[in-house]
Amino acid sequence: MILASASSVAWLLGLAAAVAYAVPALAARAIGAVSARRVLTLAWLLHGAQLAWVQLTHPPRFGFAQSLSITVWLALTVYVIERRLYPRLPARWALAGFGSLAIVLALLFPGAPLPATSSPLLGLHSALGLSAYGLFAAAVAHGWLMTRAERQMRQAAPGQDAGVPLLTLERLMFRFIGAGFVLLTLTLVAGLLFGEQLYGPAHVGWRWTHKNVFTLLSWIVFAALLLGHWRLGWRGRRAVRMLDVGAGLLLLGYVGSRFVMEVLLGRAP
Repeated sequence: MILASASSVAWLLGLAAAVAYAVPALAARAIGAVSARRVLTLAWLLHGAQLAWVQLTHPPRFGFAQSLSITVWLALTVYVIERRLYPRLPARWALAGFGSLAIVLALLFPGAPLPATSSPLLGLHSALGLSAYGLFAAAVAHGWLMTRAERQMRQAAPGQDAGVPLLTLERLMFRFIGAGFVLLTLTLVAGLLFGEQLYGPAHVGWRWTHKNVFTLLSWIVFAALLLGHWRLGWRGRRAVRMLDVGAGLLLLGYVGSRFVMEVLLGRAP
């Protein structure tokens, strides 16, 4: 049974984090912004503890839901840091809802144990990929904030506080895209050059799997977006749309392929 495969400690931490995330996601206005941020920080800490506990168990487990959970936690980590740097940054209570959903999925579908014979470099390779996921997720969140801020600017009355300036949000978004693109490139290059050492003799050179195809397509979209922004001045809604397309392809590349293998086909990739 899927439920029995997760440890009781991971379940307790995960359920506590999911409930804590649900509070600001559903009742931020009722409890106030300050209290909601405090509860969100508590949920983020519990979430991090749950992820650490799962990965420190022997053998550690990993799958599509774990990758989603880590991605959301990394995006929230960016938010927690940014709130210190930009106190006027708008609240992202939707991220709390995603955090709660991701944790529940990770508890229901804990993934498969990593083989004890896997290369020590596999963890570094996975960390690069997941860090790229987290940075692109943060970029998507900033793209959403940009779209909302632009709409509010058009509808706002004179003198209304617009929060963080639109240009600042755009600059932060492209910084996250650039950093995520660098990590995604390193992940692809490492998989191409060291696939045999990471995954075994069956993974020599490039393989035209669904995961690799979607990941390569996302890389092309992000490369075109960064080049278009640098050379042609692409920005605003066009940039946000391309970001969403690239992030969607990246999500299909790893999470989508593993979801099909783990849930629909019932076997580990």
